[in-house]
Amino acid sequence: MSVPVPPWQQRAARDRPTKRPLSLELIVRTALELLDSEGLDAVSMRKVAQRLGTGAASLYAYVRNKDELHELMLDLVIGEIRVPELDPEKWQETLKDLIRQQVEVLTAHPGIAQVVMRTPAPAGPNALIVSEAMMAILRTAGFSDRVVAFSVDTLALFATAVAMERSADFGLSDAERGERMEMIGRYFAELPADRFPTIVGILPALMSGDEDERFEFGLDILIRGIAAHATDSV
Repeated sequence: MSVPVPPWQQRAARDRPTKRPLSLELIVRTALELLDSEGLDAVSMRKVAQRLGTGAASLYAYVRNKDELHELMLDLVIGEIRVPELDPEKWQETLKDLIRQQVEVLTAHPGIAQVVMRTPAPAGPNALIVSEAMMAILRTAGFSDRVVAFSVDTLALFATAVAMERSADFGLSDAERGERMEMIGRYFAELPADRFPTIVGILPALMSGDEDERFEFGLDILIRGIAAHATDSV
């Protein structure tokens, strides 16, 4: 006959946190949570292990090193992108939507875009799905294999650069950033027009537009540039 557990011990057992069994998914999601709260530089095997209540050595059974962990985090983020259905007649808007999503998900996790730049060719399962979708959009629209390959590379670089700029705070608050831009505007306005006639001449346009307007302008330029290669031979 078993001995009943005293009520105070029952309470203690109930209140004691349950240690979750380790898994690759848990490790990567914990690392991503650490990135979101403390930044990419904070994501190390030791810190992730601390969050999981274990030692760093136990993580190496699932992940080789910090670089691989960062790449796994990147692929998890890319998995947030929704892949559209193919429609050759709407290839431009479909492709634009994919790039907008890339910027959105990379910006939502500040620092993860740096991993893209450090990874020659992201090839995780989710990255492959998105790459396949982008290439299929252009290929079914009739573009040559060379145009497809080069276009996807250029668009990915653009999306990553935009995300890096958007997620970098440069150590400034929004108010400080606005003040800095006003200072730059005043500085440009005081430049000697004989030496910098173009900067002074287009200053109103130079200082106009928010980040979304400038992003959409750049994206439109790239898509129109791709469209200009429609007649290239395979």
